[in-house]
Amino acid sequence: MGANHSREDLDLSDAESDCESQETTHQESDSEDTYGTPSSQPSDQKQRDPKTPSSLDEVESRLKALKLKYNSASNNVNQKNAVKLYRHVGGNTGNSKWVVAEKFVSYAFVKKASNDEEDDESDDGEGPDPNSCWILKIGSKVRAKVDDNLQIKAFKEQKRVDFVANGVWAIKFFSPEEWEFFTKKYQDCIFENTHGFEANEANKLKVYGKDFLGWANPEAADDSMWEDAEEALMRTPPSKTPIKRGHDLTEEFEEDAVNGNAIQSLALGALDNSFLVSDSGIQVVRNYSHGIQGKGIYVNFDDGKLSGRKASNASYLTPRKALLMRAETNMLLMSPMNDEKLHSRGLHQLDIETGKVVTEWKFEKDGTDITMRDITNDSKSAQMDPSGSTFLGLDDNRLCRWDMRDRKGMVQNLVNESTPVLNWTQGHQFSRGTNFQCFATTGDGSIVVGSLDGKIRLYSTSSMRMAKTAFPGFGSPITHVDVTYDGKWILGTTDSYLILICSMFTDKDGNAKTGFAGRMGHRISAPRLLKLTPLDSHMAGANKFRKAQFSWVTEDGKQERHLVATVGKFSVIWNFQQVKDGSHECYQNQVGLKSCYCYKIVPKDDSIVDSRFMHEKYAVSDSPEAPLVVATPMKVSSFSISSSRLQM
Repeated sequence: MGANHSREDLDLSDAESDCESQETTHQESDSEDTYGTPSSQPSDQKQRDPKTPSSLDEVESRLKALKLKYNSASNNVNQKNAVKLYRHVGGNTGNSKWVVAEKFVSYAFVKKASNDEEDDESDDGEGPDPNSCWILKIGSKVRAKVDDNLQIKAFKEQKRVDFVANGVWAIKFFSPEEWEFFTKKYQDCIFENTHGFEANEANKLKVYGKDFLGWANPEAADDSMWEDAEEALMRTPPSKTPIKRGHDLTEEFEEDAVNGNAIQSLALGALDNSFLVSDSGIQVVRNYSHGIQGKGIYVNFDDGKLSGRKASNASYLTPRKALLMRAETNMLLMSPMNDEKLHSRGLHQLDIETGKVVTEWKFEKDGTDITMRDITNDSKSAQMDPSGSTFLGLDDNRLCRWDMRDRKGMVQNLVNESTPVLNWTQGHQFSRGTNFQCFATTGDGSIVVGSLDGKIRLYSTSSMRMAKTAFPGFGSPITHVDVTYDGKWILGTTDSYLILICSMFTDKDGNAKTGFAGRMGHRISAPRLLKLTPLDSHMAGANKFRKAQFSWVTEDGKQERHLVATVGKFSVIWNFQQVKDGSHECYQNQVGLKSCYCYKIVPKDDSIVDSRFMHEKYAVSDSPEAPLVVATPMKVSSFSISSSRLQM
């Protein structure tokens, strides 16, 4: 399953639509049009030939009827905003097809006011209603808010637009100018619905800033850094293994969750073992070149709870975050305070070798208890450091570094401390609402942070107070963020799409840098979006994109090869090199930001907890990539990529 297998992209030719929709009315099938199929039996045609009219009055009557019929068809084509509406039926099966829902219908972008009344597009002279929004209406069958959930995909050469609105639809325009008018109007409406401003140059400047106007007008953006990346790709030595078409993902191992305990999170190790975290303990699995497989070891939490020591504020809920440390012999486990609030007041440190919770740590600053919503390692490879004692923490308005040693750098006496306090060694507590949501680190420890308003900030290794670069958002919250080892590429997750950002730029002295090291100025490349096709988006249901990340490398000079994200029961894989290639067929004749729809879907029978590539050292000679691990609540599967390039 995937974009390359979908019949969604079939050309909506007149010949194809001969198989009319059952929704088409009897009146439509009786009318003469290009979709009618002449009878193959001459005798039938003879029987249907009209009799010779018996009077001039009857002749005149028939002529009037013909005139009305043909004028009606002509008027339909020439009416304002006329389109032909199709519906996709049959899902993603071999019997799927496009059928005509309405041959001639008008569309309109209408303004829905806060009082639930709809206005036309004319300006009534009154001030804008901040609670109003644009709605797309197509005849009587489609009425949907203009936002990312429509999953609009435009085909310029076919004068066609596909979208999702309680089903998968397509509209076909009768001229290129009408297609261009629609796509431009759609972009203006989604800008206004998202940001609350009319889509003019002044407001785009207000939203994006002068350095990021290329994000609002991608055709005028500086794409030189993307082009440099493509040139570097061409200079990369070819793989020793020849490309074998038809080779694909091969499932190697499948492990059941131990004792029926649902898997809550996946902690992949770069060394010998990986770990499946559940409600009551941790299942230890062995890392192999073709995936992960059980060792038969299960580490139970004390009494089935994370309660190594008594503490009045201890959290006994299921851990939602597991962080490996100290050469992967220790694990930090963080649980939310409750189901509604993801923040935590502390965490538990588990010694994996002994299977014991060593201690419960408390988050505290200047004598006051505080919360954290996320933790991560100091760098991409920090979990392999046997002496590591620090890690990063993130809250809505806080970014900091925690140290398990005391202020003098000494290891704390955990035996005598009921609830030891972590040492805040570096960071900043922001006074205004930054609404941080997620973060990740590069190979050298630089930090990327995603926010509720869609902004992505880059912090250097030397300061957490002031971001070196702050990329504007498109209105959708960033729910997860990842970055390549070298810091050149950033991947943000939103509910309905992924955003890939190039952080490279050339400074005034002609030196190539990343946005972690300095201000990028005005020469900033427009990002690229990674999306599902409307059909696959519809098949995924109401599920959202989650946890998009690059494949895993921890060495200078190595390049990540793939991107993976989950959405419901699907793991979705993009070829990173293909996404960066500006000449790729996905990007041809697109309007607005370049969007890549070429991917591979790995479907499962249950909702996916996490999908991640193993460390690159587990890639074997006949594979370009380490195995992909896909965890569902009751099973974990490993897939090998058996060709030198995953065919999308």
